[in-house]
Amino acid sequence: MISRRDFHRTLAAGALAGMTGSLFSSSPELRADDSEKNIAKPSVPYIDMHTHIGQYVSSEKNLPASGLIKWMDENYIEKAVVLPLVSPESTLFLQPPELVLAAANEFPDRLIPFCCYDPRHAKHVGNAALINHLKRYKELGAKGFGEHKVGLDFNDPLMMKVYAACEEVGLPVLFHLDTIRGKDKPGLPHLEEAIATFPDLTFIGHGPGWWASISGDVETLGGYPTGDVAPGGAIDRLMEKYPNIYGDLSAGSGNNAIARDMEFGREFLIRRQDRICFGSDYLAPGQVVPQFETLQNMDLPLDVQEKIFRGNTIKVLDLS
Repeated sequence: MISRRDFHRTLAAGALAGMTGSLFSSSPELRADDSEKNIAKPSVPYIDMHTHIGQYVSSEKNLPASGLIKWMDENYIEKAVVLPLVSPESTLFLQPPELVLAAANEFPDRLIPFCCYDPRHAKHVGNAALINHLKRYKELGAKGFGEHKVGLDFNDPLMMKVYAACEEVGLPVLFHLDTIRGKDKPGLPHLEEAIATFPDLTFIGHGPGWWASISGDVETLGGYPTGDVAPGGAIDRLMEKYPNIYGDLSAGSGNNAIARDMEFGREFLIRRQDRICFGSDYLAPGQVVPQFETLQNMDLPLDVQEKIFRGNTIKVLDLS
């Protein structure tokens, strides 16, 4: 007899198989005909909280807005948030907010733009000027701030200055957290200071450090832990205590968090069903996105699927 935990670990191994190659490894093209698709049709169309366009680390891997739309059509994704990247630690090829806003203007029914600003640029900028700068982006259509992926401590005074402006303007912050960008420690004390200081600002967690913190025994915020998840992780603790912290399931880190221990992962998603948003971090043609298979294997209740696949993003971003 195989135990329930071993059964779920076997499922996890299959779900993680798609992550063994490079992030940019090629995969067969999915075709529009439902009978030819490589993924199962979800209970409701996805809204993707985390995508990019342009170039990331390779000049040969360019994803135009039209390419993103094509991939969305092939994977039952109705709308997608497109995130700029403006900090030198975030990417080799910067992706300014203007690129994202232009893409959203081209596909207004499909793409949801965010804006971003490196806090180090705000060092000599007054609070009023920074607020007006973000208000302008919001007037141009930005629904949030991010990807906030900066080589500073998460609670650095310059970072806190930007959070204050985002709270004032009403822009949710989607952040990356690890040992290099949005730096913190096990237990996430820097993040907790920020979410406690700005209770009216919605924070959306992403990245290896954030998702490693699903487990109570995490020792480093820079990797992809394996094995069973220990109870008492910082994510559960923070979500229990603070109503303004959410999680974005995107990238290898998000998939690893719920697939490394499928039993815990499923229970976590059901327990935190009001705080988790589907995301892919799709950013290059041919990229494998293992979240589709992982979520399919979990067989979540339909009401939970609807919240995670789209409902929570609609709520957080106030989408009509």
